[in-house]
Amino acid sequence: MNTHPKGWNLVACADGAAVAEHVAACLLRDRLHWLDQPLGLATGRTMEPVYGALVKAVHALPVAEQHRLRQQWLSFNLDEYVGLAPGDAGSFAAFMARHLQRPLALGMDQVRLPAGLASDPGAEAQRYATDLARCGGLGLQLLGLGLNGHVGFNEPPCPAAAPCRCLGLSSTTREQNAAAFGGDVRAVPERAITLGLAEILAAKRLLLVVTGAAKAGILARLLSEQPSPELPASWLQGHPNLTLVVDQAALGECGDIDPCFS
Repeated sequence: MNTHPKGWNLVACADGAAVAEHVAACLLRDRLHWLDQPLGLATGRTMEPVYGALVKAVHALPVAEQHRLRQQWLSFNLDEYVGLAPGDAGSFAAFMARHLQRPLALGMDQVRLPAGLASDPGAEAQRYATDLARCGGLGLQLLGLGLNGHVGFNEPPCPAAAPCRCLGLSSTTREQNAAAFGGDVRAVPERAITLGLAEILAAKRLLLVVTGAAKAGILARLLSEQPSPELPASWLQGHPNLTLVVDQAALGECGDIDPCFS
């Protein structure tokens, strides 16, 4: 691990598999040693190998430690689509059940998400934020990076103080997520409930994961630009405990920052 001039902790891995193993180790360490606050989780293709590695690591633990981890587990996901039931294959609830909750034999209430079928999405966003606050706020928040610079579903432009809310999704984001809907961008819901930058930046620790050549351009912007609403992820620069984990493909042509990595 090295420190970027912005003050971030940077970890560069050879490939996506190495990234997944490193991030899974961070999540497991958090759940075994930091139990005062819930874990913040994310979804998407970047996270699939991460959860695969985490499940493998948990199953390798002694039985007593596995039991303790399951008993004490509590996590809050960043977001959920409006209009999708938990059983809908494209929902983030279904994603988490498939990749984490069922493989780890966790209770449904231990892996929490906004209710996509809530009759009033705005009120549901407020309820979800209140539920998180009552549980102590976020400890370690896992994040991915959208092609337009969003984290969670905080689409640009987005101020740093944006709260948990219901919002419309950009065409870029819907296209990026179309694979989960058979490649049909028209099937991707137009709205979602997301934790805001306010809740994300209030987390004690942030873990931002960026993999693949498709993310090289937006990662280069994130590492070079000043914070602004046009690049929501740039607000993370002000966080006192942020670790960025990337693979070589995502680094792309950022030659000026390569010496910061090992």
